[in-house]
Amino acid sequence: MSAVWRASRAAVKRRRLQTFVIGLVVLCATTTVLLALGLLAAASGPFDKAYAEQRGAHTVATFDTTQVSQEQLARTARQPGVEAAAGPFGQAVVDIPQDWLWTAGGTLTVVGRADPAGPVDRIELLEGHWATAPGEIVVNWSVQGSPGPELLGTKLENPGGPTLTVVGFAASMSKSASAWVSPEQMATLHPSSAQMLYRFTDSSTEAQLSAGLAEATAGLPKESLTGAQTYLALKQAFSALADSYLPFMTLFGILGLLVSTLIVGNVVSGAVVSGYRHIGVLKALGFTPNQVVAVYLTMLSVPAVVGCVLGTLLGNMLAGPILKVAFTGIDVGRASVGDIGPWVSVVCLVGIPALVLLAALVPALRAHRLPAAQAISAGGAPRTGRGLRVQRVLGATRLPRPVSLGLGQPFARPARTLLTMAAIVLGVTTVTLSTGLTSTMLAFGNLGREDGGARIQVETGGPGNDRTPPRLSDPQIEERLRSLPGAAGVRARALAQANMTGQTQPVFADFYRGDDSSYAHMIVKGRAPAAAGEIVAGPSFLTQRGLKVGDRVTLELNGKQVSATVVGQLVEGNARALEATWQTFAQLAPDVHATEYTVRLAPGADARAYAEAVEALDPGLRASVADSANVGTTTVVTFSTVFTVLLTLVASLGVFNTVLLNTRERRRDLGMLKSIGMTPRQVVVMTVTSVAGLGAVGGLLGIPLGIVAHRLVVDNVGVVAFPAYMKDVWHAPQLATMLLAGVAIAVLGALVPARSAARMTIASVLHTE
Repeated sequence: MSAVWRASRAAVKRRRLQTFVIGLVVLCATTTVLLALGLLAAASGPFDKAYAEQRGAHTVATFDTTQVSQEQLARTARQPGVEAAAGPFGQAVVDIPQDWLWTAGGTLTVVGRADPAGPVDRIELLEGHWATAPGEIVVNWSVQGSPGPELLGTKLENPGGPTLTVVGFAASMSKSASAWVSPEQMATLHPSSAQMLYRFTDSSTEAQLSAGLAEATAGLPKESLTGAQTYLALKQAFSALADSYLPFMTLFGILGLLVSTLIVGNVVSGAVVSGYRHIGVLKALGFTPNQVVAVYLTMLSVPAVVGCVLGTLLGNMLAGPILKVAFTGIDVGRASVGDIGPWVSVVCLVGIPALVLLAALVPALRAHRLPAAQAISAGGAPRTGRGLRVQRVLGATRLPRPVSLGLGQPFARPARTLLTMAAIVLGVTTVTLSTGLTSTMLAFGNLGREDGGARIQVETGGPGNDRTPPRLSDPQIEERLRSLPGAAGVRARALAQANMTGQTQPVFADFYRGDDSSYAHMIVKGRAPAAAGEIVAGPSFLTQRGLKVGDRVTLELNGKQVSATVVGQLVEGNARALEATWQTFAQLAPDVHATEYTVRLAPGADARAYAEAVEALDPGLRASVADSANVGTTTVVTFSTVFTVLLTLVASLGVFNTVLLNTRERRRDLGMLKSIGMTPRQVVVMTVTSVAGLGAVGGLLGIPLGIVAHRLVVDNVGVVAFPAYMKDVWHAPQLATMLLAGVAIAVLGALVPARSAARMTIASVLHTE
């Protein structure tokens, strides 16, 4: 084995360029694969672990206590298929004022529980103690943001009911309530519903959960079940943003693997063909056929292992920032680099080199079969007659002789040509995919700014933000904002935390009035809300609640209820927020005013000057120029650009390797052509033409593959529903540019060895003849 290692090490030093190519493609492939696997692991691992530790409920069911008794609900815990159950707990909706505990005013879903433990939904107490005495309440952490001991003792004035004091903060993975009180305190809140928490023996899918709940509630009145929330919806909410990156990262990972396999196979095949004499010498010196194969596999293993290790390190370095972006805004579980798990790195460190060796094994076996005498006498030229028929046909055309000779060269080595063309196809596919994603994401990042004007955010001061309240009234503020120079439209916004019948999680409702031009491009299905009782929401909100356009829901706020209809779906939106008209808000809270205004400026208007003019109107107003940057857009465009550059470079290096091998094999032919008058410029033209045709064919094949890959990615982003105009980004000029991308990749890879061949002197080539 020491002889095998010495021969392999010498081969690595002799083939430095091919070693670099293999190391680079393996590094790119390992990085993208690790990131894709890491996102997949982090999207489920932290949630599943935390949910299991807290014995989270598979289903949180809400029942109407006017139609079902406590005894009937308690019997459901003993039904077949129920692994464990907790409850029934009394449930009521309590109104909260605006800025209470830094939250939007609205409602809290309060549940009566004697203690945070139990067989299902073990609540984690973060600050203070559990509510056991009258007048005490424990608030869910996710409702009020960041808990702290200084907030303990906060009073909640409940009109028509008891005053409640915050004595603790807790977190429930099941999201079973916004707050908890003791069962005795719940009785004073006059609950009209009850809550049951179930864990089922079969709980992997929504169908199994629905079947389990149906079996558990089989003996209850039909209309008694008013709502049910499954843990799969919470899990989807946790990983929704991460899942949106998975198709993107997975596709680039697959492309990286395919390019790696093709380039490695091409490099090893070329090394075997160009190293016939080397193989013969090794066998003549006593190397067995298996040792010769081991030499070539070891030669490939060194750069593959180095590239894999570096790619794993780079992937783990990039995982932190990517997870931070992908899990921004979550409030169930946590995701960090540690959640990826060592198995992802192990899979990459073992699997990628194994794939490289598998790709190298087939061409390396040719060295195994080659007899020593034949290998030594074979030389580097292609066998006589290969591709001559094509050369004769091309020679009979009126094409310039360097062009006809160049077009015929790929037919001399058909297997190598197919591998090279496949690498070009994947390179063009990557460029096409990246171009499409960039166009789509730039259009998405410009959503609501199609007119070209800047946006100014104006916030009012008051309780909760330690700023002076405005002297002007809500209508006066809007009127003054419209009158300032440069204003093209003003949209007023009020935020309230409402309750949706049948849902335990609070719903953040944004109510708007005024300029509705932003809806022109933001509605992907249905229409914009125009009247009282009409709402719109993003795809995450609708999916997690099983809603669609046309469905009806009931919103509750300040003790009042409004029946609302989903009239449209937004391109994107918060998974816990919906949008409604000001008329709807007037029915729920007629005395509440707007707290934020968005001003649309005319194109060319000075945004900074307008913001200064707003703050001069009233000391209680704060104006800022809205940031046009979009984190998701920046992330996708940045990573697609980086990986496209890397994979395009790798594909070009594959072409480089092919042309270099062809040039070395045809040294005698080039010397003969130069001796009869071919100029260096004609040598460059012939060499570049030999792969330019492959680039054109690769472009024709890669463009449709890239378009399909682009549509596959944009159609599977769960947090965004891209409208047709954002997906239909392909036009004739772009397609023509993509076609030229294949030619550019081929020419870029062929140019350096072509110039090297042009500088080759006749004497240096033919001195042995």
